[in-house]
Amino acid sequence: MSERIPVQIIEPGQPVRTGPRPTSGSLIHTRSFTGLFRSLRLSGTGLLFLLFFGTVWLQWGNRQAVLWDLAESKFHIFGATFWPQDFILLSALLIICAFGLFAITVFAGRVWCGYTCPQSSWTWIFMWCEKLTEGERHQRIKLEAAPWSIDKLLRRSAKHTLWLLISVLTGLTFVGYFTPIRPLAEELLTLEMGGVSLFWVVFFAAATYINAGWLREAVCLHMCPYARFQSVMFDQDTLTVAYDATRGEQRGPRKREADPATLGLGDCIDCQVCVQVCPTGIDIRDGLQMECIGCAACIDACDSIMDKMGYERGLVRYASERVLQGGTTRLLRPRLLGYCAVLLLMIGALVLALVERPMVSLDVSKDRGLFRENSQGQIENIYSLKIINKTQQTQQYRLTLADSPGFELHGRTDLSLAAGEIIDLPVSVAMLAERPSSSSQTIAFEVIDQDQPEIRSRAASRFVAPLNR
Repeated sequence: MSERIPVQIIEPGQPVRTGPRPTSGSLIHTRSFTGLFRSLRLSGTGLLFLLFFGTVWLQWGNRQAVLWDLAESKFHIFGATFWPQDFILLSALLIICAFGLFAITVFAGRVWCGYTCPQSSWTWIFMWCEKLTEGERHQRIKLEAAPWSIDKLLRRSAKHTLWLLISVLTGLTFVGYFTPIRPLAEELLTLEMGGVSLFWVVFFAAATYINAGWLREAVCLHMCPYARFQSVMFDQDTLTVAYDATRGEQRGPRKREADPATLGLGDCIDCQVCVQVCPTGIDIRDGLQMECIGCAACIDACDSIMDKMGYERGLVRYASERVLQGGTTRLLRPRLLGYCAVLLLMIGALVLALVERPMVSLDVSKDRGLFRENSQGQIENIYSLKIINKTQQTQQYRLTLADSPGFELHGRTDLSLAAGEIIDLPVSVAMLAERPSSSSQTIAFEVIDQDQPEIRSRAASRFVAPLNR
């Protein structure tokens, strides 16, 4: 009597889990299928690949159109150049992407994972290579169980060769966004690539090969944090890939011409095709699960079976919990509207920040010495100014003190900076008043474009002086 009786907790209204859950050690062989959502996914993946592999080769004038130049600390996006001082805009962009992900998750679940996530997209490509070299699902299962032979060796070698080629191309392209791609590709083809570039190309190629070729669904199940917190963003009106148990149960095989009502069966013929096409190996009929990435492969597969049986489509479909309970999905609801409103406000703020972004940058650093007295008996402070021309043309600037009465700027004030040039300019500021009102006062430097006065930048600093002479 010391042994415990094993129990399974079943939520009310949920069907009993009949199939095994996927494990990280099991190999999932997916079945080929066609359908609307597969076409949408291929379109999303194709667009992602076109952007990733194509953008890096575009030229803008005499430089790469999109390049994160680490050596020069500059980020080029076509005609715009961003500097480290503009990284706040990158933070804003990442926050916008996060809120966009939240909004789409509240509306339609994990469609990002199923359609455009890089992990999913590269995994689908690797699975296509597997089908191309090893055959359909039943052929791959048979090949997996077969002993090693010349045919098996050739098929496996062809598969891994394609995987490695895609991985190397991916690694080269990724590094090409940080190092100019054209000379980088030439160095790779001539085997003259430097150690640092070679390391990163190999690193990202290996990461692609391992993640998309070997880990596959394990990344989604065990490594991706999105799968863990997605459930807190769902509500009763979130559209998810769902099985209509009311219509499908009792499930069971039957002949095409048989009447399911007479047999006491639902529309599900228990063909297991929805399981065979699932990239994470789950059975959608067991209800909503963390492992589901929302790719809708099971919808396409089930619809094809319903067509063959002459039944209505939609046994597995995008549906909300409220619809499955007999209600109607509310598209406009507070949580979704809130996310969309915040998203629109942040996009507007980012656009405004980009439009108002100063095209000249000014940073002020005060010398560590407190103050000094010049030949005219005036108290002086020394400053180091860092000025950056963020435009794509040579500009003429004038340096002044702004809203700082009682102070005089000494040093070079007329500047000519080439496109993207950075200069460090030492200057001094003298106090004209005999006795300061306080030992520390605020002054402001301003650099103004002489041809376009609207292009300007201001930076404040402190002026230190003794109270008594």
